[in-house]
Amino acid sequence: MSNPQAASAQQEAIETVRDLIKGIDTAMLTTRTEEGLVSRPMKTQEVEFDGDLWFLTMRDTNKYRELLQDSMVNVAYVGQSYVSIRGRAELVDDRGKIKEFWNAAYGELLDTTSDDPNLVLIKIRAETAEYWETGSKIKMVKRLFSKLTGTESEMELNKTVDLDGV
Repeated sequence: MSNPQAASAQQEAIETVRDLIKGIDTAMLTTRTEEGLVSRPMKTQEVEFDGDLWFLTMRDTNKYRELLQDSMVNVAYVGQSYVSIRGRAELVDDRGKIKEFWNAAYGELLDTTSDDPNLVLIKIRAETAEYWETGSKIKMVKRLFSKLTGTESEMELNKTVDLDGV
């Protein structure tokens, strides 16, 4: 991004999304199939959102096969706010990164170890995020999007931000 003002707005948007999803343990990952959309819960990685989301899965799952066919996904978070992130998924076979993300909960959930060659990471490059903020942050979110869009509306309860190119 060559425009410093746009880069600053993008960074502010990423930081806002990071704050909104921080501490939410489970996200809903939606993939596309020939039959339609499929959603399932995924454990959120304990890594700060920087425009990418990371999840761990097994190769012998439907979601793995679905991502091989169509990389467009949506990830939804529900906590103190509601966040919907659309992006493209990439399957990453990186043993070091898998071990970095691994914890005992995965061992129990997936009934395996971090050395299992069936394990693979899903890296989602966020393109847009839409969120509905509740509570005291609503005014701050409105101000942020007024800056990004150049418009101001007291009636809008949700906003969409373009994260692509960050």
